[in-house]
Amino acid sequence: MGVRRDLKRARQRADLAARGSVEIVRDPQGAVREVRAAPLAAPLSGGSMADLPFTHAAETPDAVLLRRRTAGAWRPVTAAAFAAEVTAVAKGLIAAGLEPGGRVAVMSRTRYEWTVLDFAIWAAGGQSVPVYPTSAAAQVEWILRDSGARYVITETAENTATVLTGTASHARRPRLWQLAPSPDAGAPAASAVPGDALTDLTDLGRGLGDDEVAKRRAALTPDTIATLCYTSGTTGRPKGCVLTHANLHAEAANTVELLHPVFQAVTGQQASTLLFLPLAHILGRTLQLACLMARIGTGHFPSVKPDELRPALKEFRPTFLVGVPYLFEKIHDTGRATAERIGRGASFDRAERIGVRFAEAYLSKFLGTGKGPGPGLYAAWALYDLLVYRRVRKELGGRMRYAISGGSPLDRDLNLFFNAAGIVVYEGYGLTETTAAATIVPPLGPRPGTVGLPVPGVAVRIADDGEVLIKGKVVFGAYWNDPAATDAVLAGGWFATGDLGSLDEDGYLTITGRKKDILVTSGGKNVSPAVLEDRLRSRSPVGQCLVVGDNRPFVAALITLDPEAVAHWLAVRGLPPDTPIAELVRDERLRAEVQKAVDHANAAVSRAESIRAFALVEGEFTEDNGLLTPSLKVKRHAVTAAYADRIEELYGA
Repeated sequence: MGVRRDLKRARQRADLAARGSVEIVRDPQGAVREVRAAPLAAPLSGGSMADLPFTHAAETPDAVLLRRRTAGAWRPVTAAAFAAEVTAVAKGLIAAGLEPGGRVAVMSRTRYEWTVLDFAIWAAGGQSVPVYPTSAAAQVEWILRDSGARYVITETAENTATVLTGTASHARRPRLWQLAPSPDAGAPAASAVPGDALTDLTDLGRGLGDDEVAKRRAALTPDTIATLCYTSGTTGRPKGCVLTHANLHAEAANTVELLHPVFQAVTGQQASTLLFLPLAHILGRTLQLACLMARIGTGHFPSVKPDELRPALKEFRPTFLVGVPYLFEKIHDTGRATAERIGRGASFDRAERIGVRFAEAYLSKFLGTGKGPGPGLYAAWALYDLLVYRRVRKELGGRMRYAISGGSPLDRDLNLFFNAAGIVVYEGYGLTETTAAATIVPPLGPRPGTVGLPVPGVAVRIADDGEVLIKGKVVFGAYWNDPAATDAVLAGGWFATGDLGSLDEDGYLTITGRKKDILVTSGGKNVSPAVLEDRLRSRSPVGQCLVVGDNRPFVAALITLDPEAVAHWLAVRGLPPDTPIAELVRDERLRAEVQKAVDHANAAVSRAESIRAFALVEGEFTEDNGLLTPSLKVKRHAVTAAYADRIEELYGA
């Protein structure tokens, strides 16, 4: 119940003022069309984000800002040690020829060295260009050519080979360094670029004085470009979003001020988080900046796969996490699978129902709209806290009290389930173009099912066609080398997101789908597939899915099966673990389980919008087969093309 006490204390703090600073604008008919939130943090008036490590080193040199996993344990990194490492690598980049304003690409999974490089590039006066480590040679070729990056740091021999292949036709190939293998990465592979990037750069810069770095850093301003983040769009070439140090500061500083309970100490210990989101994605980058700004103990882990992440969470024991709905869905599904294995599946289901009811009642009391849980509901919650909820907390390390979820909507009941388990999940919404979160659920105003109010300093407007528009210091300035694309989405300071949404009476935003993804059935019904897909994915044994129906008589879905859920389903029924997937997709018992997920999705829409038929397809939608983006979004056109025959079968039947 500690998280609930924290929230009560939060009520007495600046959040009251923050909520009071939200301004709602209505149209002549009285509908909410715009909401604005006043900033909580002063804008960056001088310098840059590159100053952050050096400010901490000067003010609290012995403070532990980061934890690095070496020799099988998490070792502390002090503010002074981190600043010294950043300086050493920055000197190496300058010695290598990096000019002020020059660009350096980093192609690596999430790890400590990524953080050092990010700040070192800035301290040397440069601009960072993140590249997803799963990128193909053609994508790397485009990003390096478009950005003009003359220097590249890779993580693995495979990454290095991809860069060499992608830039084979370039008149001037970039200079390459490769990181030493991560302790979590397994055995190193043979490399075309031997050595360790950080060590090599440090050695290269030994002849330079620290004053050269100080001079480069002093020349940076809030309006200096900090990074070119290339979108991982589902169609077309990635576009480079130009983000300044002021953009990054506005996002990180206001998020820290708004979500102060998240960044507070828990049970007398420093707040901490394990960062596993890709640092090539803007959400991971801004989270890292927010943690360093708030002096949060941060560790890095290179995988978002739940089965690999769970042991690391138990070892690191974070007080909060930032993840995507898939992670929370898998934690829930693993808990249910474990309960079912020991014959307590029905008990877990009751715990889930009780948890949703309890959290709804508790939140109504917290918000002053209801009486709260009665004695019977409290007693049931206490029982299942012993039997189920505490096991969920244990899976996450035992100290976790908060989480932030982004990327796509989190199922409302799942949010409430975690709340009942003592973990408050704040949902947010944003894009690369908005430097990550543009809206987030505030501590004093939890509202599961929405993505919250504008981040302080941001305004959200709903256009006449339902498109979400965003304005504020978090909004990017331009797409790199693409004025036509820039003009298409920026007008009068408002960024047209391409997403559809609505604002409720209190200004909370709900995302209802992508403007370009709207399906129009042959009967003329407009259907947003996102609502159905998000709810489908939240239920086992569904893995990924794609809702179809454009110019068709009804809505249907392609559904893949989650391998872990299938393995569990087979084990519980005593079926061979190597049962072919081709046989499983025709098994009526398994199809009945999937139908339950379809029914759950259909409960959110009208009959005309509901899924009338589905096909279970073999295989998975993954980055490797080109059906998912690195940020785990389905490439609609690619999946539609790959499964064209199955779609025709659905409607032919």
